[in-house]
Amino acid sequence: MSQNSDLPDGVTREQMDVDILIIGGGAAGLSCAFHLSKQIEKHNQEISSGQRSGNPIPDVMIAVLEKGAEIGAHSLSGAVLNPVALKELIPSFKEEGCPIEAEVNYDAVHFLGDDYSFKLPVTPPPFHNKGNLIISLSKFNRWLAEKCEARGINIFPGFAAVEVLYEGDKIVGVRTGDKGRDKLGKPKNNFEPGLILKSKLVVFSEGTRGSLFKQVAKKLNLRQGKNSEVFEEGVKEIIQMPKGTVTPGRVIHTMGFPLKKSIGGTFIYTLPEDRIVVGLVAYLDSRDPLLDPHKELQRLKTHKFMRKLLAGGKVIAYGGKTLPAGGWYSIPKLFGDGWMVTGDSASMVDVQKLKGIHMAMKSGMLAAEVAVSALLKADSSSGVLADYDVKVRNSFIKDELYRVRNFHQTLSKGLFASLPLIALQELSGGRGLFDGMKTHEDAKTTESVVDVWGPDSLTGGEHQLPASDGQLFFDKLGSVYLTGTMHDEDSPNHLLLQNSDTCRTVCEPKYKSPCVRFCPASVYEMIPAKDGQSGQYDLQINYTNCIHCKTCDIKCPFENIDWTVPEGGGGPRYRET
Repeated sequence: MSQNSDLPDGVTREQMDVDILIIGGGAAGLSCAFHLSKQIEKHNQEISSGQRSGNPIPDVMIAVLEKGAEIGAHSLSGAVLNPVALKELIPSFKEEGCPIEAEVNYDAVHFLGDDYSFKLPVTPPPFHNKGNLIISLSKFNRWLAEKCEARGINIFPGFAAVEVLYEGDKIVGVRTGDKGRDKLGKPKNNFEPGLILKSKLVVFSEGTRGSLFKQVAKKLNLRQGKNSEVFEEGVKEIIQMPKGTVTPGRVIHTMGFPLKKSIGGTFIYTLPEDRIVVGLVAYLDSRDPLLDPHKELQRLKTHKFMRKLLAGGKVIAYGGKTLPAGGWYSIPKLFGDGWMVTGDSASMVDVQKLKGIHMAMKSGMLAAEVAVSALLKADSSSGVLADYDVKVRNSFIKDELYRVRNFHQTLSKGLFASLPLIALQELSGGRGLFDGMKTHEDAKTTESVVDVWGPDSLTGGEHQLPASDGQLFFDKLGSVYLTGTMHDEDSPNHLLLQNSDTCRTVCEPKYKSPCVRFCPASVYEMIPAKDGQSGQYDLQINYTNCIHCKTCDIKCPFENIDWTVPEGGGGPRYRET
């Protein structure tokens, strides 16, 4: 189909040519852009001073596309940062105003029973965080963007890339989405056609479950011989506490309550200005069709350990996202003709430590170094870009991920059942009893409500959301309000439902519509069917609530929902997360 075939008569798409195109303005993409600019500058200085022979690299146009309304708007993480990559990227980061909330000075792990808790006498090594930095990822990425723009890098927020452009199997650019279409896809008075961006090299840094890279991986079969991607879903709140009640720099993890049928845990970080971060992460390969991380986060705050910690607090920010958990054996092919992939899009997260920002940054930096070679050789073929894979394998990314290569697969067996096996992995450098353990696709692990919870499945107190008080406890819509999420209500639905009859006749009766629960933003709602039999329900999609976590694209038991990018600029507007 022609790139202009769906446009109004007389309207065409503009084309822009760039040298390096980076998709995604998160930590990976911005680190790639910044390091690339610095490496080009270093090369040219060495040429001019006679330290290096060869030709200088002429002015290079580096472009970063970000679908959020601004850099940082879609950035959500815990976030405790291992500063190893930051120290390499910007050694004087403290002097240059990097927005560090606190340096970790205390860490601990607590186990929560239903009505008791105890602190582990020794903090397990994976939970050691002293010397790491507590940051707001949205603030951090805005700071990185300022550093990039000061170097002349072109950052385009509010531009969502919707289509990859190919010449054969070579990637040569992308098309950005149109703006100003109505719900039916028809152009409105403010219609603006998307751009054609052609580039010598495209770097995919979209974050978790990148919608473009998902298409690329399928078309080019980049996951052949790899473990299936698996994910975790995390939700997080920032709570304002009374003045003088919080000591910054503390990191506490908990296990146990409130999760019953799913694997996961929680994190608690203390910030300056008497703020506390509370988050919960749950494995999406859970059997439980009623898994609802938002509800579990609210229930967590009812535990007496948490009530004491949070007494007098008020939630001021909320967010949710997924993170890749498959690790080393789920990493796809990292390069090809005209492209490389970095960070979360390439499953580069250490799920044992819940850390991936430093790997995202380092992978972006390594991609930048290979991009310099491609520019010098005027060749972005896979033969040149293969050096990116070599660099990753020779970096701490491989060291850290290989050490936990079987961790997620083992912990999925259950907390207590897995502990001896995880101990063996610690002793054997990650191998354990069996190496190369396989993962299961998250969409295929869900079981029926009756099988998991029994015949009285919905009557237990663990399924009840604590009453909202507008202070410490919120229903989902109240939480979504805190994200600042905005979408044009008269724009196309970006959540594409394949078969609504499946939702009505199979999913609701058997699974009680998991999307209604696992979505952290009340996007999905079952309402009485208009045309179906009595007692049946239809799925209503409130897409303007979407906070771009992409859980629906991952966990629907029938893979019936396809998450695509909405109009550029839509989505959450995180400021503190």
